[in-house]
Parts: sequence; C-alpha cells; structure tokens
Amino acid sequence: MHQVRYFLAVCETLNFTRAAKSCNVSQPSLTRAVQKLEDEFGGLLFHRERNLTHMTDLGRMMRPRLERIAGEAEAARAEAKRLKRLENAPLNVGMMSTIGTNRVIDLLARLRREHPGIKLTLQEDIPAKVMEGLLEGRTDCVFVGTPIELPERCRAKTLFSERYVVAFPPGHRFEAMNGVRFNDLNGEPYVWRHNCEYTNRFTALATERGMTWNDVYSSEREEWVQRMVMSGMGCALMPEHLVLFPGLPTRLVIEPEFTREILLVTVGGRRFGPALDTFVKLAAKFDWSMP
Repeated sequence: MHQVRYFLAVCETLNFTRAAKSCNVSQPSLTRAVQKLEDEFGGLLFHRERNLTHMTDLGRMMRPRLERIAGEAEAARAEAKRLKRLENAPLNVGMMSTIGTNRVIDLLARLRREHPGIKLTLQEDIPAKVMEGLLEGRTDCVFVGTPIELPERCRAKTLFSERYVVAFPPGHRFEAMNGVRFNDLNGEPYVWRHNCEYTNRFTALATERGMTWNDVYSSEREEWVQRMVMSGMGCALMPEHLVLFPGLPTRLVIEPEFTREILLVTVGGRRFGPALDTFVKLAAKFDWSMP
C-alpha cells in the first residue's frame, strides 16, 4: 500500500522530491518503492528526463486502478476506526429459548443507552444450537442456563440465579398455597415444555416418589405453554423469570426447591472485538439483583 500511495503522489506532483515530501519519506525510499512497483508490473511507470517527469502508457493505465485500490484501503481504515470507537459495531448474541426476557432486557436497554453505535443481533434457539453457533463463530457470546455441559474451550460468567415455580390457571387450588410441594403435582393435568433443562430430573423424581404425570399437552414455544396454562389446560414448571404474562398465577416449588444459574459464555482464547469486550464488561458489573 505504501508503494501505491507513493506512486499516486508522483502522479499528482510529477516530481519525486515533492512527492516524497508530501508522503513524509525520503526521496530514495520513495524512489525504491516506485521501482518495486515497476518490477511487479514489468515496466516503467514514469519517464524521468532531468527535471521533467511524465507518466508512461503503463503508468497512465495503472493510475485509475491503483486509485480505486487506495480508495478502498482508506475506506477500510476508516471503517476499522469506527468499529474501534463502537460506531456501527456488530455484536451477535445467542440465547437459550428458555431464558426469559424480563431480566436480560434491562441489560440490553442499558447497552443501547450507553453505546448506541453497537448493532446487536439476538439469536434464540435450543441449547445445542446456541452452543454450536458460539463455537463456530456465528455468535460472539451466549446466555445459557444450568444444568448444561460446557465444552472445555468455553469460559462462563454467572450472572444470576432463579428459582422454579409452578404456573397454573386462575382459580386453581394452588392459589391458596404459599408454596407448592413437588408431590402436590401428582395427578395434575400437566403441560410439558419441550426445551426444559430439568425434564429428566423432574421425571426421575416423580418416578422415585411414585407420582403420575397427567400429560395433556406439550409445546416447544414458551408462550404457547403459558397460554395453555392460562386457558385452564393444566400446570407447568418453569423458571420464575420466564413467566411472560402478568396475569399468570405462579407459586414457588418447594420440597424440593429447584434453581438454575444463568451464565454468559464466551470461547476461551478467542480475542474479543470492541463490541463484545464492552458487552461482557457491562454484563459483569450489571446489578442483576434488581427485580
């Protein structure tokens, strides 16, 4: 690129001395750079006759092409500077579909207020797909919930913990309780969440206690599950911050209680870009204790 820049400077001035001064280099350095370019093209770019310098046919042919190259290089440098200043900086974040928006949305809103130049893309999917996107570089970081087995390459930061609740239709007998024991779900009509991380644990515990799941419906979409519950089709177990509808009654599950941690996961050793570095630091200092 220096050779191109020096060549274009000589095109403008038709004087090697003035061209070297405008490029802030010595004349011998500029001359050698132009000669290397001539070696690349296999011909002279300038004729030098005492105090007169003029372009050859090859030089005139190459000038518009090299001007376009120089223009693209300058545009690339400007774009890199904007990225470093977080102007139009892309950030791709993955999120498990079972993580509620209620807690994370405040972080995203703060990111927007403090760094409006970051262009956030949020990709939601099941755990396996979310982790696949992170490892393959399609996302910069991901939000996941435990229990989950992370590859050794990954690094996780715990953001907050949340308890499990049982959601039930309005007017259900659970409304009179301060907490619902796990055994109280025996025989209740139940709506399964396909992507629930604790499905195997719930099933094993119910079998161990001789309980019967009265399965009525199931869905992979959380809003459908909660609408089914609201409509009186059954109950469902879910993380407390996943509840989407203000009118949906819930109670804490007890005996035993179930909790999970929400993690922000990145790939260890992978260099952070400016937007990701800003986002990770903001998430680390964010007050996740606020309701």
